[in-house]
Amino acid sequence: MEAHPKHLPADERRAATVEAVVELAARQNPSEITTAAIAKHMQLTQGALFRHFPSKEAIWQAVMEWVTERLLARLERAAQSAATPLARLEAMFMAHIDFVAEHPGVPRMLFGELQRAGTSPAKQMAQTLVRRYGERLAAVLAEGKAQGELDPDLDTAAAATLFIGTIQGLVMQSLLAGDVERIHADALGAFAIYRRGIGR
Repeated sequence: MEAHPKHLPADERRAATVEAVVELAARQNPSEITTAAIAKHMQLTQGALFRHFPSKEAIWQAVMEWVTERLLARLERAAQSAATPLARLEAMFMAHIDFVAEHPGVPRMLFGELQRAGTSPAKQMAQTLVRRYGERLAAVLAEGKAQGELDPDLDTAAAATLFIGTIQGLVMQSLLAGDVERIHADALGAFAIYRRGIGR
């Protein structure tokens, strides 16, 4: 664990808090992360933590915002780096896999938020991430159909759902195995099967 300086500007302290939660979630059940544990991890008092966040819910919302911004930005960069729709899909798939490998606590937090009963700002942000991700995928898939690279009869909504679901399945397998690194090797074969299913 890196020591967090005691005196940071407010924005940096909030960012450090988000990073602390992501680090803790990689090692324990996110639902069991308390503000006391976050403060201890950051070598702060809970009072210092609550000077920057009014509640634990506000911390979780900030974490979900961080995940949404970082993951979608990484996917967009990956898409822009590839020349064809199918190459864009593969680049996005592998970029998501890399993000999970770097931040293994993130899927645990997302699954936890999406499974929560009722609604919360953090859950709404997680739902927003899934919706925006699906919309971006649908656009690439539609482009692939228009360019003749993908099956013209492809159901783009179903293909987008399968894309995300395949990654979620790989994440679950790596979590069950207790080995997040295996996700890279498994991802290559999984995407190859997905590609054959949507191609023409």
